[in-house]
Amino acid sequence: MSTSLLQTHQLGKVFGRVIALQDITMELRAGEVLGLLGDNGAGKSTLIKCLSGVHRPSQGGIFIEGNEVVFTSPREALKMGIATVYQDLAMVPHLGISRNFVLGNEPTRGWGLLRRLDMARADRITRAGCGRLGIDLRTTRQPVGTLSGGERQSVAIARAIHFGARILILDEPTSALGVKESANVLRDVAEARDRGVGVIIITHNVYHAFEVADRYTILHRGRSYGNFMRDEISRNDVINMMSGRVTSTTEQG
Repeated sequence: MSTSLLQTHQLGKVFGRVIALQDITMELRAGEVLGLLGDNGAGKSTLIKCLSGVHRPSQGGIFIEGNEVVFTSPREALKMGIATVYQDLAMVPHLGISRNFVLGNEPTRGWGLLRRLDMARADRITRAGCGRLGIDLRTTRQPVGTLSGGERQSVAIARAIHFGARILILDEPTSALGVKESANVLRDVAEARDRGVGVIIITHNVYHAFEVADRYTILHRGRSYGNFMRDEISRNDVINMMSGRVTSTTEQG
């Protein structure tokens, strides 16, 4: 049985009088893709911000490999191996692929006032990191802003894994992509899983989730309908839960 990387237990988040999340219990294992599904307003964004250190939960706990953790910043979550790729990808459009790939982890050469970015090494790091996911770059100096949406997603995923992500959270990675590019990104997700990374893919696209996810957690209005393995639930069941056409919640597994 694979290692449990991340768990939440009765996690909740309150903003004033608004209950954004309530009693969310779920688990992510190594080498597994968890589909976090829900319509707009379901609480998906609030949940991933709790997991990535942006928000501190109002109740419940987050556990990494069985140990409870309390994040006060995204940097702390990143140190624990949690990398989040948001829809805006946190990339600088006018900089090249290599510059974006090593952003915040720039290799340098020289000393003191003569220290400067080692672009040759940055290029090698970028090609190696992308190559592990089977991403073939035409050139590492191409401005990121000229890449397609799918290509940017692929580079962002490769960057997160290269710099030590054990838990990769993807926020609506296929929302603005066409059929072919969505397929390429889902291929990268499957490749990350095969490398032992635990992946959480946040989406409202049930069909994309069913292509790669091994386990599903369905949210509706801040509450969970439960946790289900792939063979325990159908697409129609998921759609009904996401839309609220279920009269009672399922006991969380």
